[in-house]
Amino acid sequence: MTQHLPYSLLDLSPVPEGSTAQDAIRNTIDLAQHAEGWGYHRFWLAEHHNMPGIASAATAVLIGLVAQATRTIRVGAGGIMLPNHAPLTVAEAFGTLATVFPDRIDLGLGRAPGGDGAVVRALRRDPMADSFPQDVVELLDYLGPERPGAAVRALPGEGTNLPVWILGSSTFGAQLAAHLGLPYAFASHFAPDELDRALAIYRARFRPSPWGSKPYAILAANVFAADDAGEAAYLRTTMQLAFARLRTGQPGKLPRPVRDIDAEIGAGMRQAVDHSLRISAVGGRAEVEDQLARLVETYRPDELILTGQIHDHAARLRSFEIAAEAASGLALQQAA
Repeated sequence: MTQHLPYSLLDLSPVPEGSTAQDAIRNTIDLAQHAEGWGYHRFWLAEHHNMPGIASAATAVLIGLVAQATRTIRVGAGGIMLPNHAPLTVAEAFGTLATVFPDRIDLGLGRAPGGDGAVVRALRRDPMADSFPQDVVELLDYLGPERPGAAVRALPGEGTNLPVWILGSSTFGAQLAAHLGLPYAFASHFAPDELDRALAIYRARFRPSPWGSKPYAILAANVFAADDAGEAAYLRTTMQLAFARLRTGQPGKLPRPVRDIDAEIGAGMRQAVDHSLRISAVGGRAEVEDQLARLVETYRPDELILTGQIHDHAARLRSFEIAAEAASGLALQQAA
């Protein structure tokens, strides 16, 4: 019997040009409600700071709003940038969410700050510290079995055994996830260069743990789908333009799509952006299904998580609806 590949959705709660953060949050909740109906397994939100085009800075708060507005879909962080926070505060926040929404909350952990040096200083964290592995272990202890004699306990949080994921765009996260026996999600939607090596390391070095008996890897991919392939390519220019602006130190609200992306950012920058965004599926239903199937066949993930920055909310909904139709037929491939 064919086992189908789970497919999920990563949202940054984008703030398009001409709209507000309030609009973005309302649209995120609307998208999550639709995603639940379209069969998406998880709905993840990511922590970013000091970015006019992203409204998911207070990630745990937004996760609670999404979970409250949905019924069955898993909701979580993809991810929380752990260097910004004391492990205890993360355990308490997500322990509270897991208590209110049992068996529905995920906690993905990233090593990046989610902002620039000014953000790190504003968050009162030490920019020179690199205690990510130790902080992950501390967090796991807080969320694991009850510890009645411990001097510090996460209450609520203790005993929830909340699923914890390691997120990464390099081999560092792969090695840590393998060593701790945790599931792993690779940020291939914007930093795919070490994808092959990271997955190989994670699978080869995985050590079974109370958190997992075997490797479980998520592949992240951009998707820009429409009823017409030309329209899908047009929608994609929003993310190309936003990525180029971010690279050149000009972050802003999510730009409107353009008809000639090379005229906006130049062919050289567009090629560099496309290289970073190459784990993508663009087109109509058939094209998207074919491109996703090839990604799954190549990388053999245990799950696919889809994302895509699209300016118009109605077009974004339609893109993820088509993507769900395409992904629903994908078969789980046995990892090598």
